[in-house]
Amino acid sequence: MTQSNPVAFTDAQAQNESDRQIKAFVDLDLFFLRKRAVKSLILTNTYEKPFHPEISSNIRDMLFENMTPLTSIILSKKVEEVITNFEPRVRLTGVKVSPNLDLNTYEITIEFFINNAPTVLQSIDLFLERIR
Repeated sequence: MTQSNPVAFTDAQAQNESDRQIKAFVDLDLFFLRKRAVKSLILTNTYEKPFHPEISSNIRDMLFENMTPLTSIILSKKVEEVITNFEPRVRLTGVKVSPNLDLNTYEITIEFFINNAPTVLQSIDLFLERIR
C-alpha cells in the first residue's frame, strides 16, 4: 500500500534559495492569456495542426494576393469563420481589416466578448506582412 507524500508537493513549490543570479524572461508568457487562443487560431495554417487540417484560417496565403478591397473582405471573412467555428468560448463582435498599401501590410483588429466575462470587451490587434 502506497501513501502520498504531502512533503513532496510542497517541496516542489518551494522557491530556490540559490545565490546564483536568476534570469527572468519577459518575452515568454507562461500564463497563456485568453486572447492567445484566438490569436493562435487565426494564425494557424492548413495542415499545421496534426490530425485536424480543418482547423485553420489560412490567412497567410492571402498575403501574396494583390492588395484590393476584395482581399480585405476575404481576410475578415476567414477570421470570422475560424473564430465562430472553432472557438466556442468567445462571442465575436467585429473584425476590421485595414490594408496599408505603402508598407504592404494588413492591420487586423478583432473584438470579442469572452463567454465567462460578457461585460468586458476584448480586442486583439494583428499586423500581417509578407516576409518573402
